[in-house]
Formats: sequence, structure tokens, C-alpha cells
Amino acid sequence: MQLTEKIKIHPTEEQVDVLWTTSNLCRLTYNFALTERQEAWKNENRRVRYVEQQNKLPEIKEKFPQYKMVYSKVLQGVLKKLDANYKSFFALRKNGDTGARPPKHRGKNYFFTIVYNQSGFKFGDGNVSFSHKVNEVPLSFEIDRGFEKRKVKQVDIYNSDPYKARGDWFISVTYDYEPEVQYHDNGLYQAIDAGVTKMVTAVNSYGKFFEAKTARPDKYWNKKIDTLKSRRDHCKKNSRRWQRFNSNVKKMERKRSNQNKDYQHKLSLKMVKNTKANTIIVGDLKVKKMAKSKKLKGKRKKGLNRSTQNQGFISRFIGFLTYKAKKVGKKVIKIDESYTSKECYVCKKRHDMPLYQRTMSCDCGNVIDRDKNSAINIIERFLSQNALWTGYRFFADNLRQTGLMMGIEFLEPIPG
Repeated sequence: MQLTEKIKIHPTEEQVDVLWTTSNLCRLTYNFALTERQEAWKNENRRVRYVEQQNKLPEIKEKFPQYKMVYSKVLQGVLKKLDANYKSFFALRKNGDTGARPPKHRGKNYFFTIVYNQSGFKFGDGNVSFSHKVNEVPLSFEIDRGFEKRKVKQVDIYNSDPYKARGDWFISVTYDYEPEVQYHDNGLYQAIDAGVTKMVTAVNSYGKFFEAKTARPDKYWNKKIDTLKSRRDHCKKNSRRWQRFNSNVKKMERKRSNQNKDYQHKLSLKMVKNTKANTIIVGDLKVKKMAKSKKLKGKRKKGLNRSTQNQGFISRFIGFLTYKAKKVGKKVIKIDESYTSKECYVCKKRHDMPLYQRTMSCDCGNVIDRDKNSAINIIERFLSQNALWTGYRFFADNLRQTGLMMGIEFLEPIPG
């Protein structure tokens, strides 16, 4: 598996000049390659491939010597990024996302992320150094994480605010990581239903539930951000007053994002460490589809979409949970969670339940919180799909002991 660590750096003014020069050459390469693809499609109805553009790099360097200042694999990475952006665009359109837009050109004030893949960097003596030929200024930063002992695959240099690079400077290091403990199925399972109101509703093989409410620092920050945006929008764009308000908006948005990430990191670590189950099952939730499907109006609809899509907090939390589980020899498995909150886990009858209805009340006599109902359905669905009869029987017996109802048990197939 691969892990990525983010480290803050503090470049000098001379080093910032080197970074901007490199970034501008990367940006121009990206824009030229994008224009070539657009014109080839417009004039010849032909798609330009990555390899075709990569093979032209030596010719470009001979014609424009300034591109020789940039490490060769950095320019290759720029073309790979453009190719990946196009593939993502086509995949979204193929899946019916009519809102997907093709890659666009980057403006002159945009700081283009500098990617060193496989080579061009060196770790040692608590520093990381990068190759370049812009000038004699060494591009070296203090970093004491012991990366010289790891197999580093890629290092990115970027700014937290790409527009004019007004934010903080960071490098992200991607390296191979081999867990000390390998995954094995110990017969214990934990199902997690991730949601908007409650970040986590989980149930394990012992029939015990765990709930954690969603931390909502966005409620505090959104009011302040909206107030500043309103004042900013009354100013002439790009005036000194407008830029001051806009800078404060960006700072608040970063604080909001960092507080959400911090909570999710802590919660996901707690979920992984405090369970005996080696297998964690989560619902494969599509955030965009979830936002579109909610039949709400006005401020309620706007508030729901803002809390789900803008933060993307559910998919991000599952990502944190996945890599933390791998590090300790556990495994996160995604399964389809369609109708898990609307389907009674006892009799399997589906109910038309609006979002504000938080309790499942079924004709069979089952009355339970809808999130708990969903978590039980997720673990039942996983156990049945994988024919884990012993695991289901163990879970059903433990759930009965909590006083909850249980549906018809699966029957094991007759041997022979």
C-alpha cells in the first residue's frame, strides 16, 4: 500500500522565485498540450494521446531552451495530469454526469503543482532537495521524518491557495508502506452507516452499537464566511478592499476544512483501534446522488447539499478509515447500501421514509432508529452475500440478547 504525508515548508524569497519559474513553465506546458488536444479534435476529429505529446518534449526543449530548466520528469508529470483529467472527464460523461466539464487552461496567476515522480529528489540529513536548473539557488527544505529509510515514489510541491500562491507552502510525500500485521478474517465484523446528522452509526458482531454525531464547525464558519462574502461582493472586483475580504474568506475556509479533517482523523483512528473486528463494512454511498435524491426545498435543500457535497466529508472519512485499517492489518469493505435505512431489517418491508423521519416503525412490531436499522442491514447484507452462516448466527444471537427483534435466520445448505 502507499501512504502520503503532508509537510509544511518555509521557502525563502529566492526559493519562491525558483518555484514560480518552474510552476510557470509547467503551466505553459499544460496549456500548450491542452490547446493541441482541442485543435486536433476540432480540426481533425482526432484524439491526441499522452505518449504522442511526451515524445515531443525533446523537440520543444530544443526550440524553447528555457524548458531545459525544469527536471524532465516534472514536465512528463504535467502531461500525465492533463491525460488523467481528460480520462476523468470522459468517464464522468460516460456515467451520465452531464455537468462534467473538460479541462481548462490555467491563468498566469495560478501556481501549478510541481510533481517529482520516482526521481529528481533526495532525502538526507533531515532535508529534502530537488533538482532544477533555474539558477544556483538550492531547492532544499528541512524535513525530519526519516524518509531516507523509505521507498519514496513521489513528492509534490504546492501552495494551499493556488491563486497567486497566497497560502502556505507544503510538500506531500508518497511512499510504499508494508503493514507489520497482514489481514486475516477473524470471524468478527463491524458495519458502519455514515451519514449527515450522525457521522457514524456502527454495530459489531456482538450486537453492540456505537454512535458519533457529526462535528459541525461549518455551522460556525459558514455564517462568518457568508457575511464576509456579502461585504466582498459589494466591492469592485480585485480592488484592495475586495482582495482583503477575499483573503479572509480563504483563511476561514481553510480553518473550517482543517477542523473537519482533524475530527475525522481522530474518529476514524478510534473506530479502527477500539474494535476487535478485522473486517469493517461500510456502505458505498454516492454523495452526489444522495444530494440530488433528497426531496427538500429552499434553505433545507441548500443546507443539506452544502453539508454533504461542499465538504465531501463522507467519502473522505471512509478514505481515512481505509488506510488506517490497512496499517494495523484490518480491512474496509464497501457494499451497496441501497434502501438500508428504509428497509426493515426484520421483515424486509420497504417504507417511504423522508429524511426528517428518524425512527423506523414497521407493521411487524419493529421500532428502531433508522441509522441503527441501516447498520444492521449492512452487516446482514454482507454476511448473506458472502455466505458467512456462522458469522450471521453469532450476530443474530447477540442481537437478540440486546432485546432487539431478529428476522428469519439463513439456512445452511445441506451437505452433499
